[in-house]
Amino acid sequence: MKRRAFLAAIGGAAAWPLHARALEPAVPVIGFLNPTSPDSNADRVRGFHRGLKEAGYVDGENVTVVYRWAEGQNDRLPELAAELVHRQVSVIAAFAPAAAFAAKAATTTIPIVFAANEDPVGLGLVASLPRPGGNATGVNFLTAEVGAKRLTLMRELVPAAARVAVLVNPANATSTDATLKDVMAAAGAVGLQIQVLKASTGSEITAAFADLVPQKPGALLVAGDAFFSSRRVQLVHLATRHAIPATYSQREFPDVGGLMSYGPNLADVFRQVGAYVGRVLKGAKPADLPVVQSSKFELVINAETARLLGLPLQPTLLALADEVIE
Repeated sequence: MKRRAFLAAIGGAAAWPLHARALEPAVPVIGFLNPTSPDSNADRVRGFHRGLKEAGYVDGENVTVVYRWAEGQNDRLPELAAELVHRQVSVIAAFAPAAAFAAKAATTTIPIVFAANEDPVGLGLVASLPRPGGNATGVNFLTAEVGAKRLTLMRELVPAAARVAVLVNPANATSTDATLKDVMAAAGAVGLQIQVLKASTGSEITAAFADLVPQKPGALLVAGDAFFSSRRVQLVHLATRHAIPATYSQREFPDVGGLMSYGPNLADVFRQVGAYVGRVLKGAKPADLPVVQSSKFELVINAETARLLGLPLQPTLLALADEVIE
């Protein structure tokens, strides 16, 4: 072989791997948009990754997840959603209606998979549950509508309670209305009186307890709300300090000393979102993917807090519990 031809052959061989790498498909990027913070979502993020893995995707191998957390400041969500759109992500996983609306406002073309604790049709996120239409679909999980069950469980734990205070966030009108409708109907059926308290800031929570304590309610029901979740330490501290038996919608509250929670298993909700994101990455269109109704709920009781409050845990209640924290 002549020298020139030999060098050309070597040069072509050296360039071939670069050319081949250039032809490799780009790793898809998932935008993860959440109104809360990472410290309250560790189990849920693991659930999200389990769902992705079920669909054949592993972060850092054949997909990349880009996280955006609003740290309890919903007014940051539009900016964070715009960042994900600018990043040209393949799909946006939006957790909570506020995040879903921010994503929908930022793009009409990038697929969105949401987790919503309210009726997505009533909110206007989708046209219908079986045929969402548009660029969004997701998982609908119930928090407001399980208020009646939470009231029943609290009545079993505190049978002497004649009046129950209900704390709602007026800034979340849809959830507030659904919670109060559910709780009022259940309370009327068992002869319980309901006192409604409202708070949408940390100082308003403190003020609500200042109003509540002198009236000595038998128990407190805290509505399911992302803001209340972000203030769970404050809420649990105040309830414990004033010896008020309280029930919450998420297990993160008993984890930090809250008495009891009953609500959807959010780690499983995040898993379902991850699995749906995987289907979208494989070519499914959100318009054709029915909204999934989550049906996995969990009851968590903090036994130590119950003892501090002088509340005996009945065997029937313990038998219902998915977890008892000692």
